[in-house]
Amino acid sequence: MFGLGLPEMMIIGLVAVLVFGPKKIPEIGGALGKSLRGFKEELDNPDDSEENQK
Repeated sequence: MFGLGLPEMMIIGLVAVLVFGPKKIPEIGGALGKSLRGFKEELDNPDDSEENQK
């Protein structure tokens, strides 16, 4: 995955915890998951969104 090993992923995780705090990490993950799910749904059904805009 992008040439990142376990030590690099641990450093990124540690920085994320320091920046956002341990209570915000699950909230950020959930919001990211919902965003990606919505994006995927729009890619799978592009015709539906065009009909709603007219």
